[in-house]
Amino acid sequence: MKKTTLLCATLLALTLTGRAEDDIIAAGGKTGEMNTCIAALNLAGKAAVFKGKGPFTVFAPNDAAFAKLPKATLDNLMRPENKGKLVSLLTYHIINGAKTTNQLTTMKAPTLNGATLDINVTNGDVMVNDAHVIKADVKASDGVVYVIDKVLFPPGQ
Repeated sequence: MKKTTLLCATLLALTLTGRAEDDIIAAGGKTGEMNTCIAALNLAGKAAVFKGKGPFTVFAPNDAAFAKLPKATLDNLMRPENKGKLVSLLTYHIINGAKTTNQLTTMKAPTLNGATLDINVTNGDVMVNDAHVIKADVKASDGVVYVIDKVLFPPGQ
């Protein structure tokens, strides 16, 4: 009986604090909109993409955003010999720290690939470079995911 009570209290505490049990990839997968992004993350290798200390904030393009790319561009990025370019592209969508919408401000945010993103927050709407956030604050055990409507290319790529 004590173990059951402790387990229920722990589950309730996790629910009330909003802690997520899924990592960024699993939480993103539950949105149902990020199959291409998750495939790219898996191909690039999670360790190569999520380098450094977490938690992370990920601005993840949805499937429709990847579908807007020319097929040849996407196919080229997904080739094993272009893993470095894919990692560079993906790490351009990630910043250190778990930032929810109410913590984001208009700023230039350094990404894991070394370039910066222009984050613009106006009346609760968030834009990242010229991409719109279409789903915000998807909580994960290792950060926060924002679903965006465009694939962002780092400068020079």
